[in-house]
Amino acid sequence: MDYRVHHYRSADGRLDLVARDYPAHEGAPVMLMMHGLTRNSADFEPLLDKLAGRYRMIVPDQRGRGASQWDPDPAQYRPDVYAQDMLALMDDLGVSRAGLVGTSMGGLMAMVMQALRPDLAQAAIFNDIGPVLDPAGLARIQGYVGPGGKMADWTEAAARTRAINAPAFPDFGGAQWDAFARRIARENADGTVSFAYDPAISESIAGDDPQTVPPDLWPLWELLGAVPVLVVRGALSDLLSTATVEEMARRHSGPYAAVEVPRVGHAPILDEPVALAAIEAFLQAHLPSSRT
Repeated sequence: MDYRVHHYRSADGRLDLVARDYPAHEGAPVMLMMHGLTRNSADFEPLLDKLAGRYRMIVPDQRGRGASQWDPDPAQYRPDVYAQDMLALMDDLGVSRAGLVGTSMGGLMAMVMQALRPDLAQAAIFNDIGPVLDPAGLARIQGYVGPGGKMADWTEAAARTRAINAPAFPDFGGAQWDAFARRIARENADGTVSFAYDPAISESIAGDDPQTVPPDLWPLWELLGAVPVLVVRGALSDLLSTATVEEMARRHSGPYAAVEVPRVGHAPILDEPVALAAIEAFLQAHLPSSRT
């Protein structure tokens, strides 16, 4: 899919950040799609292919990821800072309302953004994330984020990606692991391959009180108010429990739907048939495009 690369300044004015801006027909609804902790804008490519042309999709690389500048102060790698960057991006593009899609950390950002600007979200999709994060999943993420060294080539990158993510995608084959690696890593000038994030983001999730996870998210969740919400959960997820999904429904005053993706953990790619069908139905109901 073709897209325009949009450069903008971070909310604090210190960094050059980048977002992909996928075009659509005039008057198409806007969707802001926010990736997880170690991912980047390429993470949404499988879903983007399915929604092409119907929505204007804005897909940023958060600071320290993808093509966006690394922050020399690792303390700034946290959801409230990212949320401010997203509001700066929307202002820079002249977009006042959008559908929000957040995978993992991106979902935390969506909650913060709605608290800061209550009129922003027309609808919100939360991919394997909620107000309560299971300690087992957090511990797993803490175990692999950080300095990993360069990889010799894409074959090694696919093997490393599989080693980290195999429990979440037990049915993946070689081609899928290669595609996954190419979305989350990049080739260096010397031909080696590195994961496309600043290793210093590990500091934001280290220890017993990680900065990436605000201490009590239920008040933020409740501030979503009447915003239509879809929650996608991987059936094998170790980060979002079914009990939390049920409590999210109880504490949400607006339209609410949830779907569980079989044989997938944290986090679904969002092109799985069950996930895609739920997303299509949700968008048609709450963020319809004039083209189907």
